[in-house]
Parts: sequence; structure tokens; C-alpha cells
Amino acid sequence: MPDSSGCTNGSGADHGAANHSAVVERQFGGQAAAYLASQVHAQGEEFAQLRQRVGGIDAARVLDLGCGAGHVSFQIADLAAEVVAYDLSPRMLDVVGESARDRGFGNIRTVQGVAESLPFADSTFDAVFSRFSAHHWRDVGLALREVRRVLKPGGVAAFIDVAASEQPLFDSFLQTVEMLRDTSHVRDYAPSEWAQMVGEAGLVMTANSRQRLRLDFETWIARMRTPDVMRDAIRQLQHDVGQEVRAAFDISDDGSFTTDMLVLWATKEHV
Repeated sequence: MPDSSGCTNGSGADHGAANHSAVVERQFGGQAAAYLASQVHAQGEEFAQLRQRVGGIDAARVLDLGCGAGHVSFQIADLAAEVVAYDLSPRMLDVVGESARDRGFGNIRTVQGVAESLPFADSTFDAVFSRFSAHHWRDVGLALREVRRVLKPGGVAAFIDVAASEQPLFDSFLQTVEMLRDTSHVRDYAPSEWAQMVGEAGLVMTANSRQRLRLDFETWIARMRTPDVMRDAIRQLQHDVGQEVRAAFDISDDGSFTTDMLVLWATKEHV
């Protein structure tokens, strides 16, 4: 997920990047332990796919891009030669490093930075995996071009994230509740948007699938320490939307709901 400590040349763009980085760190830095313990993040059918891909690569070097509390890194570390856990938040990385040592994973290395400017040489990694991170990136297109740059020819990438709907009504609802819960949220992208961005970055999409993700409202809110005023706004919005929205997200009386999750695979073709 340029240096997050501040502006590099005084330009408006750099100032904006620093501001967003500060928001992300504020939102997530203090919640690192909560994300490590989160069942939503620790479990998932997609982990089997990641392990299968890494297991088929000899001495794999893997980048866990926007690693959060390190769940992807921990899932694949026993199959890889090296895993680089990369994230904007130093406090998240501290949790990853400590947990890696506790689990005996000496091949997990932590690196801090933003997704749009990866501090790695061209053609460094056999695989780049990103899970539940891209919706925080300021410029997904730029980040995807960086992914292509650091992938070896023939390398694979997997992007796993909450997926927006192609229907504007449902899309608006999802983006609104996401922002109310977490002010570092930028956007959940629809599958068609992902396909376009991946292609424009020079990667070749090889597969994509969707899963349904059930979110327990109280746990979802507590994990982010969402202020009561924002929590109440989400609940009011859930109550006031039309039945078609309530049905699409299977909103329960307690606020729990279900959304789509996209698993997209891509590759960097040999030149």
C-alpha cells in the first residue's frame, strides 16, 4: 500500500497522498491485533487456491501486497522460499513480524510502503497476492502497473477484495456504508472495472470468480472502532433503503449483511 511520512516535493498530489496515508494508518495502526484475530480475514476458500499456486512454483518468492495482519503470508509461508509482507502501516507490520516469529516463519520479511510505489527491482517476484487491500489504494491503476513491473515474466497475481455491484443503486449503497464505517475507504470496484484496470496495466486476466461474504455487523463495526454517529448512520441507512437493496445485501435486523467478494487471477506474459 512514495513515502507515507509526508510530502516529497510540495506538490498537491504528494500532499494528497500523504493525507490519505495518514488516514489509513490512523484507521488501521491501532487495530492490528483485532485484524490478526478476525475470522473474516483468517478464513477463506481462496486460501486453498493461493497455496496451490505457490506450491507449484520452485523456490517461490511471493509479495503479500497490503498484507494487513499477515493472513496470506502465514497461509503460504511453508510453501515459499521467501514471503515479503508489505503494508502502509508500521504497526500492522510489527504485528506480522512478531506473529511470524511466534509461528516459526523465518522466511517472512516485512517492508513498509505504499502500493503505488513498490521499492523492489523489476522482475523480483514469482507471485503477488493482495487480499482485502485494494479498496484503500489511492490509484489502483498505478499499483497494478507496479505489480506487473515487479512480477517475473510468467509470474502470477491474485487480487481478492469486496466487489461492488454493476448496478448503480447497489453500488452507491455499498460505497456509502463502507465510507461511513471506515474513512480510509476509497472504493470497492465492480468486476468489469477490475477487468479493465488489470488489462490497462498490461496484465492478462486468466480467471475470476465471486464468493458471498457474510459480515456480522457488531464485529465489523468493532474491528474498526467506528464512531457511534457513523454506526447509527449506517443502521439508519439500512433501515431506510428500499426492499430491493435489503434483499440484495440480505440485511438482517441486527445489521449483519452479505456482499460479493471477487477472486481475480492474472499473469505477466513472457515478452
